[in-house]
Amino acid sequence: MTTRGRTPGQPALLRVLNDRAALGMLLDDGPMTRNEIAQRTGLSKPTAAEIIRRLEATGLIREAGTDTQTGRRGPSAVVYEAITDRDLAVAVDVQLVDVRSTVVDATGRSYPVAEHRMDDDEVRAAGEDIVAAAVRRAAAAAGVDADLVTAVAVGVQASVDHATDTLIFTDGLPGWPRDQVAATLSGALGVQVVIENDANLAAIAERNMGAGRTPSSFAVLWMAEGLGMALDLDGRLHAGASGAAGEIGYLSVPADALPLDPTATIVADLISETAITRLAADHGITAPDGTAADWRQVLPQLPGLPAQHPFTTALGERVGHNVLPVLAVADPETVVLHGPTGIAGGPALAAAVTAWLRTRSRWSTAVVAPGVPDTPVLHGARHVLIDVVRTALAGRLDRISDDASEPDPAQRA
Repeated sequence: MTTRGRTPGQPALLRVLNDRAALGMLLDDGPMTRNEIAQRTGLSKPTAAEIIRRLEATGLIREAGTDTQTGRRGPSAVVYEAITDRDLAVAVDVQLVDVRSTVVDATGRSYPVAEHRMDDDEVRAAGEDIVAAAVRRAAAAAGVDADLVTAVAVGVQASVDHATDTLIFTDGLPGWPRDQVAATLSGALGVQVVIENDANLAAIAERNMGAGRTPSSFAVLWMAEGLGMALDLDGRLHAGASGAAGEIGYLSVPADALPLDPTATIVADLISETAITRLAADHGITAPDGTAADWRQVLPQLPGLPAQHPFTTALGERVGHNVLPVLAVADPETVVLHGPTGIAGGPALAAAVTAWLRTRSRWSTAVVAPGVPDTPVLHGARHVLIDVVRTALAGRLDRISDDASEPDPAQRA
């Protein structure tokens, strides 16, 4: 007898798909009753009951009281919720000296952010030690067991070639491996580790919840201790052949920008920590005690400066020279000024850059302030990790079998 045209195992595949759909709804929309699961999925009540039985047997959902306890009207019915406190991840943002980290679960709800400034010894420590300490701090801040963490996403100031698992274009991270980075950290920590460029993670955050939600294409100009750029084209990050797309900071200073700073050799020098400190001194911006302000003392004062302030105008011209290569090559619909400098400069700096571009170039690209000014790298890493954690949960669903989840016949007698 021929079996041509049939699909062996199709009922099992449909069962897994139904289980995934129900679990996804519980993660996205919160606790539900059996009838609500049936209505949302379009399945019968007996089928919904079987889904609940399988998800409970696998430890993915649990009873969460009754609908009368949760404020629903009508006859009392059991409410089920997804279990999210057993499969956790941690998002980590590693800058030159500052490290931020936070716990992530499958629902993406917010947990406290742990912040830490590394001393010289910590900066030179092995990458796995820096990440492990960040995971412990995040777990402590959230009040969870660090042993429940199964995945970590780390944003770094470097280009990441995911094809070869290497770090390139980085002047920091002295104790980190350059080759087999994610594999080395995963092996040392015993969890899945994802490494990504910090500007790329900020772009993911902007696409999902900020200034990148509307444009078809946008670029994030990441201005921190270094300079980087991320490019989003129709919802997809363009990393380039080796992950180095966006490393515009290494371009030589154009001739017409040299009068701004004759000592600058690359465009990143125009908006470096030293350049901003000098620019502040030139325009009377000082530390709170009246002494010369360093970079970290200048940035908190920028939100109080109007767009027409000479410092803002001068900084806008320097940033404009860094934006021009992005416009010439990619011509994105929007440019988001991001990183500590872009966040501090806000709408005033974006307006100053826009004004300079209108008078000095042919581009009319929208230049805007960040839509996600608070811990954007962590927000981007959180979106990455939600998918990682949910994929792991779906993997457990794939392993469900009727034999493993069916109650023992003796127990039903």
